[in-house]
Amino acid sequence: MADPSTSPPLTRESVFAARELIRGFVHRTPVMSSASLSALASSPSSIPPPSLPSASTFGPGARDGGEEVQDGNEDENENVNENEKEKERGKGGRKKASPKIRLWFKCENLQKVGAFKARGAFHAIERLKREPGWLEGGGRERGVVTHSSGNHAQALSLAARTNDMPAYIVMPSISAAPKIAATKGYGARVIFSGSTSVEREAVTARVVEETGARLVPPYDHPDIILGQGTLGLEFQEDVAAAAKNQDGNGDDKVARGLDAILAPCGGGGMLSGVALSCEGTGIRVFGAEPSFQGADDGKRGYESGRRVEAVSTLTVADGLRTPVGRVPWSVIYERRLVSGFYSVSEDEIKRALRLACERLKLVLEPSAVVPLAVALYNEDFRAMVEREAGDDGWDVGIVLSGGNVSLDALGKLFAEDNTATADVTADVAA
Repeated sequence: MADPSTSPPLTRESVFAARELIRGFVHRTPVMSSASLSALASSPSSIPPPSLPSASTFGPGARDGGEEVQDGNEDENENVNENEKEKERGKGGRKKASPKIRLWFKCENLQKVGAFKARGAFHAIERLKREPGWLEGGGRERGVVTHSSGNHAQALSLAARTNDMPAYIVMPSISAAPKIAATKGYGARVIFSGSTSVEREAVTARVVEETGARLVPPYDHPDIILGQGTLGLEFQEDVAAAAKNQDGNGDDKVARGLDAILAPCGGGGMLSGVALSCEGTGIRVFGAEPSFQGADDGKRGYESGRRVEAVSTLTVADGLRTPVGRVPWSVIYERRLVSGFYSVSEDEIKRALRLACERLKLVLEPSAVVPLAVALYNEDFRAMVEREAGDDGWDVGIVLSGGNVSLDALGKLFAEDNTATADVTADVAA
């Protein structure tokens, strides 16, 4: 990895520069909208609205067909029965929020290697190539190394292969066979280790000593953060353009673009990068995490003012099992570029995953839908939007971070899920 002291400053301008460096190496992924999911998000969370059309794609894809989303506030419907009214109330008689939310989805599951991680990996290597003396000193021949059992392993393997350099990937021996095969398929040499961070780091240190390869961490480095932030720039631009096309008359109020972005948070590299991309724009950025077994370390740290340095959780959102890194924390908390965190349960993640698969017609991993679960089910977030957005509502961006999951795993997950209700099984119009 390039020496952090030589990295560009963590600013929005540096994210624009990162985009120029990786242009041609990564996809500009599409942005989608969904009238169906926007209607769900705009209704009290326990009451499903009528089935609505499926998704529409913007940016590098088709344009919306002009389908109008109806406000799902059942309080205004005189035919709502008393039983449904009771469902609108949460614990302690608290009235469930009914915000007006227009959802937009950044489809990083359609990125190279199936996840946003390609952005950071390619940017890290491009920055490394520009480090004085690295190429001349044989850096390309020595290659790069990282420890990862997930999307970063595949992303770095592809970036290294594209640049004709070796990649050494340290993976726990218990890693899923498809992930091992995919990493090897990109040309990496896989070295197995134990499953703890201490064991992985020890093996990585040995590889560095034996090969001279440069370590490229998955999230805790400025170059990684800036690369991941490029998705935020695209998101802002494509939603603004799509909203203006929908409006058709240039009304700034209608065509203003995003009001907020919800992004999943594990190590925080992508969340902090997106926050940098929004700095000074007025767009608010929020982190989304699972709550299971303390996986909401970002939320707990943000609220206590102290970064949580260790996490041990088996949340179904396996890409979010890591604690927030030191460099991302400096952007997220110390600079307050992230406005807050919200968390959701395992059942809520599974419900959101089923909804996304059925209504967006996309293959997504559980980690990717945590922000959608927040928008649909987290009453604190929903009440905040209702309170602050008022009748105008908010355009809320959802980062779908990746889609690296086997169909067998999805099938097993849904077969075990007993939480599905009418709102996730209703037929959806084509």
